[in-house]
Amino acid sequence: MISLPQVIISMALFFVLFFGIGFILNMLLKSTWIMSVFYPFVIFAIVDKISTFTYFSNPSLAFSKLITGLTNIHTADILMLGSGWIGAIVAGFVIRNLRRSGYSMF
Repeated sequence: MISLPQVIISMALFFVLFFGIGFILNMLLKSTWIMSVFYPFVIFAIVDKISTFTYFSNPSLAFSKLITGLTNIHTADILMLGSGWIGAIVAGFVIRNLRRSGYSMF
């Protein structure tokens, strides 16, 4: 069982990590919401615990493992992954506001 301080620290780390990744991807690819759109695929990769190649070689097994993984996640995992998604969304808003303010960023 994970303790409350670990959950809070993990939430902050996921927020900062995916804010940073989202900010850099949005800046380099000149897209505002790229990480917010792809973040569910990151969640799927974390939850399913199988190779991405399995989705192409054995899709029925892969999707059944994904559904099983999604239904078996705990509240702490939902909070951590949710804070990462919020970080990715905030990165999109920050990039959008910076571009409106005149910063071109690559």
